[in-house]
Amino acid sequence: MSGKGEIKSEKILIKDIFSHMWFRIPEYQRPYVWGADEVVELLDDLTYAMMEKPDSEYFLGSFVFQAKAANPAMGQAFDENDLLDGQQRMTTLLLLFAVIRDLADDPDAKDDCQKCIYQKSSKYKNIPERTRLVYAIRDSAQAFIENYIKTTGGTAKEADLTKCGEKDEDLSAQNMAKAVLRLRKFFQENPAHKPEELLQFLLNRVLLIYVSTEDLDDAFRLFTILNDRGIPLRNSDILKSLNLGALTTSAEKAKYARLWEEAEGELGEDFDRFLNHVRTVLVKEKARLNLLQEYEDKIYDPKERDKATGQRKPVLLRKGRETFELIERYLSHYRTLLGGQNYDETGQSFAFDNLVKVMQTGLPATDWMPPLLRYYNKFGYSNLLVFLQKLDNKFSADWIGQYAPTDRIEAMNRVLKVIDDAASEQDVFNSGCFDIDRDAFVRVLDGPVYGRRFAKYILLKLDYLYQNHDQRMHFETLSVEHVLPQNPDGASQWVKDFTPSEREEWVNRLGNLVLITRRKNTSQGRMDYLDKKKRYFDKCIDTCPNSLRVLRTYDRWTPAELLQNHRVVLNAVLKHYGV
Repeated sequence: MSGKGEIKSEKILIKDIFSHMWFRIPEYQRPYVWGADEVVELLDDLTYAMMEKPDSEYFLGSFVFQAKAANPAMGQAFDENDLLDGQQRMTTLLLLFAVIRDLADDPDAKDDCQKCIYQKSSKYKNIPERTRLVYAIRDSAQAFIENYIKTTGGTAKEADLTKCGEKDEDLSAQNMAKAVLRLRKFFQENPAHKPEELLQFLLNRVLLIYVSTEDLDDAFRLFTILNDRGIPLRNSDILKSLNLGALTTSAEKAKYARLWEEAEGELGEDFDRFLNHVRTVLVKEKARLNLLQEYEDKIYDPKERDKATGQRKPVLLRKGRETFELIERYLSHYRTLLGGQNYDETGQSFAFDNLVKVMQTGLPATDWMPPLLRYYNKFGYSNLLVFLQKLDNKFSADWIGQYAPTDRIEAMNRVLKVIDDAASEQDVFNSGCFDIDRDAFVRVLDGPVYGRRFAKYILLKLDYLYQNHDQRMHFETLSVEHVLPQNPDGASQWVKDFTPSEREEWVNRLGNLVLITRRKNTSQGRMDYLDKKKRYFDKCIDTCPNSLRVLRTYDRWTPAELLQNHRVVLNAVLKHYGV
């Protein structure tokens, strides 16, 4: 336990965290928000490390907490820690222990998992029952832990968990239920990964770094530093030092130090992301390590061996001038491609810049950026808009079609490899690397889309398709709005025009959704169509081409108009995606 005012930091194995430490999710923390993407990403990284480096330690990240000593006078009987940073990962690990417990055949594995989840009481040893993670003020989240995580067999109640994931009023409980189902599905889909084997690796080889203090202000300050400055910049600063040290003249060191620092100042937090993009251009595989280790172990001095030849993979880049020149070149590409000034070079049109803005705003990740950088580096502006449209369609279709993050990343890496091997742009376009799963794409888009993560993006894409690209697209605050409201007034025209079953079937479909450029107004959103069109929509869709088209085309909104518009927008999207 750290003393008052003392800041303590150490690395610690998972087994020691979940056998000796107790955590409270304080009132000011946000809910548990990890989705399927983050859960699968964690499992993929853990199982990859287990298979490839089973005898090596695997660093899973860091967490920050305020250590709080027991204070019976304040109702706190035991030492505990307020978790400031690391809630999402710690909660997911707790859920993982419960899933392994319920899937494992070995009784010892089940017992060890249960001990990681909670401490059983003993009146003879004067030991109280304690759950490893307690959620302050979130009774539903804590009830979920009690019912499904703490209770043996709780994660096997898939029907109850599905219902909880869809209907529980507490967001944390909803997302925990979905995470448990996704964890179970992972093991079902990957029978080679035995729960007991992952448990042994997780407990004995996986570690985190913790930073703690008893002072709340210090704890918040540490949280801010580690998330906004310290951890992201530490790896890139060391990377800079390694490369400066490989230079031979003071003039070169001054030149490239200035280049690096200007890029840091210009890009801020995005600088590390940019360095990772350059890494991906070179390595063409998913990053498994931190930024510094990726450059050291995959680029400068590869440790892996080629599976076909058994030989160590070749050096991809040398430290010093070669690295700085590559970064300088790709930094120039990055500024150009994202700078919004490509009108003259892309056919006297803002279509390229507008699509980049749509992708930056609506897509869930920037894994599409390395292929764009590599294409521009090799082919310049030649057919650049065509390439970007195909790249966007592939990445977004895989996302909408519910492909896992790892699959989406691998698809982008295939595009990189195709570019490397291509003699011309047409070789890239004809390679098949942009093919999409048409059935999955159509099935998802033709169903309820409101509330899905991609809903805003696909509406932005419709705006892009209807945009006059002689002009830049302008959007800042965007909200998804229903034309037919979700909960119309009982005396409204909506209730007369739509039966309850028609409302249930169509209210969340693509044809009933538009974008507005301000926050939603629930009271105005329930008005009848003509009033809503005049008093609400006219004031907040001025920069949304698809929304403007809807209001200019339809003077009424009945099932016939909704169906017609749904066919129009669905066909526009499918045509753009080549379906």
